[in-house]
Amino acid sequence: MLSPSGASTNTEPGDTETLPITNRGYWRNFGGILTRSPTGVAGNGADGYVEFGITDPEHSQGRTLGTFAGVFSPVALSMFSALIFIRVGFIVGNAGLFVTLLQFGIAYTILLFTVSSVCAISTNGAVDGGGVYFMISRTLGADFGGSIGTLFFLANVVGCALCVTGCAEGLIENFGPSGYLVDDGGFTLPDSRWWRFFYCSIVNAIMLIVCLIGATMFAKTSVMILGIVSVCLLSTYISFLAQSPMQVLIPQENQLVQNATNPAFGAYTGLSRQTFHENLYSNYGQDYTSGGSQVNFAIVFGVLFSGVTGIMAGANMSGELKNPSQSIPRGTLSAVAFTFICYILLAILIAATSSRFLLQNNFLFLMPINLWKPFIAIGITTATFSAALSNMIGSSRVLEALAKDQVYGSILNFVIKGTWKGNPVVAVFTSWFLVQVILLIGSLNTIAQINSVLFMLSYLATNLACLGIELTGAPNFRPSFKYYSWHTCFFGLMGTLIMMFVINPIYSSSSIILCLVLVIGLHLFSPASQGAQWGSISQALMFHQVRKYLLMLDSRKDHVKFWRPQMLLLVSSPRSCCPLIEFVNDLKKGGLYVLGHVKLGDYEDNNDPTLDEYKYWLSLIDHLKVKAFAEVTLAKSIREGVHHLIRISGMGAMKPNTIVMGFYDEEKLYDFFESENSTYHTATFRNSEEDESDQIFPTRKPGGAKTLSAREYVAMIDDVLRMKKNVCLCRHFQRLDKGLIARSNHIKYIDVWTVNVFDPSNEDPFDVVSQFMLQLACILNMLPVWKRMHLRVFLCETQHSPTTNNTENFTMTPPMAQDLSAEFRLSQQLKLFRIAATIHQIPEWSRNDDFTRHSALVKQFTQSGSDSEGISEEHLNRSRMYMQKVNQLIRERSDQTACSFIYLAAPPSASGVHAPAKSLAYLDLLTELTADLPPTILVHGIHAVNSTTL
Repeated sequence: MLSPSGASTNTEPGDTETLPITNRGYWRNFGGILTRSPTGVAGNGADGYVEFGITDPEHSQGRTLGTFAGVFSPVALSMFSALIFIRVGFIVGNAGLFVTLLQFGIAYTILLFTVSSVCAISTNGAVDGGGVYFMISRTLGADFGGSIGTLFFLANVVGCALCVTGCAEGLIENFGPSGYLVDDGGFTLPDSRWWRFFYCSIVNAIMLIVCLIGATMFAKTSVMILGIVSVCLLSTYISFLAQSPMQVLIPQENQLVQNATNPAFGAYTGLSRQTFHENLYSNYGQDYTSGGSQVNFAIVFGVLFSGVTGIMAGANMSGELKNPSQSIPRGTLSAVAFTFICYILLAILIAATSSRFLLQNNFLFLMPINLWKPFIAIGITTATFSAALSNMIGSSRVLEALAKDQVYGSILNFVIKGTWKGNPVVAVFTSWFLVQVILLIGSLNTIAQINSVLFMLSYLATNLACLGIELTGAPNFRPSFKYYSWHTCFFGLMGTLIMMFVINPIYSSSSIILCLVLVIGLHLFSPASQGAQWGSISQALMFHQVRKYLLMLDSRKDHVKFWRPQMLLLVSSPRSCCPLIEFVNDLKKGGLYVLGHVKLGDYEDNNDPTLDEYKYWLSLIDHLKVKAFAEVTLAKSIREGVHHLIRISGMGAMKPNTIVMGFYDEEKLYDFFESENSTYHTATFRNSEEDESDQIFPTRKPGGAKTLSAREYVAMIDDVLRMKKNVCLCRHFQRLDKGLIARSNHIKYIDVWTVNVFDPSNEDPFDVVSQFMLQLACILNMLPVWKRMHLRVFLCETQHSPTTNNTENFTMTPPMAQDLSAEFRLSQQLKLFRIAATIHQIPEWSRNDDFTRHSALVKQFTQSGSDSEGISEEHLNRSRMYMQKVNQLIRERSDQTACSFIYLAAPPSASGVHAPAKSLAYLDLLTELTADLPPTILVHGIHAVNSTTL
């Protein structure tokens, strides 16, 4: 390992080292974590010579492109595309110079904010192939990244179709009927909708061949292509200044103004103050390329923005760049500035030299006014072809990245298998085919709107990604690009969202809906295995917000009106208690739910074993589909571990108020994971598929010794109550079948036994314990599966006369209470608490017989007073007989019961000479009480949980 000073200590082969700030050397990038190669040899891909996390261009392998060739040239060519020579006149002629400058200002402001977000993300870590998709998916997570990546792939496909259509349009205007480069009587290209589709298909096929050869060849020639386009553009500027006024023929394609007998012409005036003044303001006409549809601000902006959507072209080449973190910001920003100057200058010259009629009716007017007409033909062909190539290469790389990340599982495996010498051949064919489909639309202006909306959605996601990670304040977000803030991200996000709907509300709404559908679908069904390794910004945002609200949640402001159960379920082995885990999940009513487990052991000379086990508990929660947290602690005894869990579970005001435990008995444990008839059956929790006995969460073997004694169990109940927590003991829940409850008409009831069988009395049939039982039963009765159950409350009649009642919101004086029966008082209390239940009197305790005399004997098993006397065998036997009769009494009324809540008397104190005997007797009597009953919960509450106030 490296010492703090940076000096290397003894390192074995295969060891990894932490990167000190001052250290330079060869480092490998594993999932974003930099580790040093002990041999001093850099690996492939994103590995290389690294200083402060930035890959050194001189030592990167497999990456050959620099800033100018790899970023500036593709971005500039993509932003020129079909717009620079074909549609700037259309924009100025309809919108006027003022609105045109405004639209360019809006478009480039959005682009500038988006570029700042791209630069911030790309300089915060190693950028791999996939460009924008890679950045968004590694920032926002697999769900959102996969959906935006899919739409960005489609945006590149549509952008490619747009450029191909522009290229074909330029060919027709040059070599078609009345073409500018065709001599009179010479050969011309036939022109019709399907002929244009044919020409587009030929251009698309040529691009396919180039892409199959490889992206590197295109990147190396992009500098030459940009040079050609720049020369052609320069010739246009010179022509505006040098060319004399002339009349320009309107193309035959324009059937709105052109006819064979009287050809129409538009005026090129040269530099003219009058022409400039006439072109300052908007005067929208008709679009002759789309059947004469009316042009408006939205259509013009859609066409304009479609031509400047190439800012991601450099990011798309991230897999081929030597140093993407440096090249992407520099190359993209400089290309944006260069194209902005070119467009503004061109718009001003067009407004000052060409009549509005010419601009609206001849989109290719730059050809006849140029000093040498072939310049424009060459410029159109090279600009559109190179932009189309850039989009096709970009779309194929995004599709390849989606396939490698297994975003759609095995559906895209054919893309991975179809790679030859690093070139995704099948991805290229797929992109080519989709471009061919888009070309059927025909109209360039229609394709432009779709293209603009899809690219804007990807820009929106990029700004959202940068905004989200900036707002979370993540310490590891430290981009070397500093010219950004949450303000730029926010304005970029809002700008793209607003202008999307300005361009076309229908396309925008459809794309957003499609994006949301993909997000939800990928979240629910995506088998992407690497998503957890990328990290998701949603987790960072939730952490940020949850921490803030937890600090605001003040336990001193708790009110009984808003009480809800917050459950800590103590689990020994989840294999044998799956129904109970699911049942408590129903019972929590939106409250905190924690699965707690105590692992016996100590830390001496060992690592913490709970660290490895915790992941299995998370998998268990996923398997059972419960909304719970897991807490695992290490202790020398179960009782001590339970103390840990009760004290440390939860956070702030979100702490468990109810502790749920299984019952201490000798029943055979049922393995719900291994039984094929079980709804919880799974092989997930086996260490070995072949050996079923090699299990995670092992259970106690039949006849094996328990790790918890009966006395400790009772002492734990006493501990829970002394820690001011409610306690629930659950028995027979291995018999619970929610599916049967939902289907069966025989099971009808949820029973609540308010009788304290250790001290039966009707003096207070709705004390705190009874209220707590009723609250839990009412919560259970609210759930869909349990909703058709009827709530029954069982009340005992005794020979004792009622005295007084002191409960929240219901107080009686003794004289008044003596005139009212316990049943009437309980019915009134149920009405006040809005609990729909039927009351059933149990008269057995009111008779003067052995049953009632034996009931008086069991009190001492829960008394915590004098411990001077022991418990005789005869006394214990009589008490057992009493509990057996109570058990029989309950069983007779539980034939149609789904679940029973029974009053749990507080256990005897754990201290004293006779405490062990009393504890064993107490547990023995509870065992007799609950024998052969339906799923049963013994409940003892210590706090008021009901309220009658608003």
